[in-house]
Amino acid sequence: MRRILTLLAIGAIGLTPLSALARPASHRIKDIVDIENVRSNQLVGYGLVVGLAGTGDRIRNAPFTEESMQAMLERMGVNVRGTQMKTQNVAAVSITATMPAFARAGSRIDVTVSALGDSTSLQGGTLIASSLRALDGQIYAVAQGPLAVSGFQARGAAASITRGVSTSGRIADGAIIEREVPYALRSAQTLKLALKNPDFTTANMIAAAINGRFTGTAKVLDPATVEIGPGSGFQGSVVDLMAMVENLPVSVDQPARIVINEASGTVVMGADVRISPVAIAQGGLTISVTETPMVSQPGPFSNGQTTTVPRTSIGVDDGSGASLGTLGGETSLASLVTGLNALGVSPRDLITILQAIKSAGALQADIEVQ
Repeated sequence: MRRILTLLAIGAIGLTPLSALARPASHRIKDIVDIENVRSNQLVGYGLVVGLAGTGDRIRNAPFTEESMQAMLERMGVNVRGTQMKTQNVAAVSITATMPAFARAGSRIDVTVSALGDSTSLQGGTLIASSLRALDGQIYAVAQGPLAVSGFQARGAAASITRGVSTSGRIADGAIIEREVPYALRSAQTLKLALKNPDFTTANMIAAAINGRFTGTAKVLDPATVEIGPGSGFQGSVVDLMAMVENLPVSVDQPARIVINEASGTVVMGADVRISPVAIAQGGLTISVTETPMVSQPGPFSNGQTTTVPRTSIGVDDGSGASLGTLGGETSLASLVTGLNALGVSPRDLITILQAIKSAGALQADIEVQ
């Protein structure tokens, strides 16, 4: 290992003028906000998957599977109480689905099915009709159909192979909506737009863009909320107003932020990150120890013994030949990264340097570590 000592000197240079920065990209209002109460709903259910080729639950290890089978068969007029079931072609599963906003009765949604017991694979199985409920306990959909499983398993006497997850699958359009979520959007007097990334500047630009088209229809409540309602000169409901303003372009502004994933060594940074004048040194000392034992044999016709003689080689690299790098120009993080990359700094060293700059108070951005 080598000791790499790099010195990055950033002189007393001024910050980049705002006019030199690239203008923020424009986005449609519909892409950067959510509408209050217009959201999807999570559904969950329990059911049985049948038709498995011996890869289902072991009945004695999963008693809830046996009880579910007995209850299902009794509803169909088959009495199996008191009998001993040994089938492994059935698996108990959990069923999850997302019902989109304004989903109507009779429409279909996708469902995800996952094994609950010790089933080894759901490949080739069929889900028996099962109800899906929301947190209010009401049934909103019924799911049924053959599963599509992407993973698989193959096992022999001395080897096995597994690819993907074979205990989870999906049913495309596998659930039918039976109950709708009531929401009288047409009768609403106002709508609140919730910013996906709250910011005072962005919220103000959204309100300005809407009021530029329809005067007096929007106001900023907080960095995350803009309220709109039909103004005195608008003829129509708040739904008509939203349909007209959702495609208006708005420039999105966000605070300077750096996201670091230390596990993978990934660094993601925003364009507005700036640094103050700062000097940086990054290095490490390497000491290598190598053992090369040698065999020593006695001379001919002597009474000596063959033995092993240790031979140790120690090397020290203090990085005396390391290069000196200087970064000039504008004090942007992009310039810093360019200079460090030219010096061969690894992504993990870059993470350490950025955190050290932040601790020194020279990095004008928030660091989020994942």
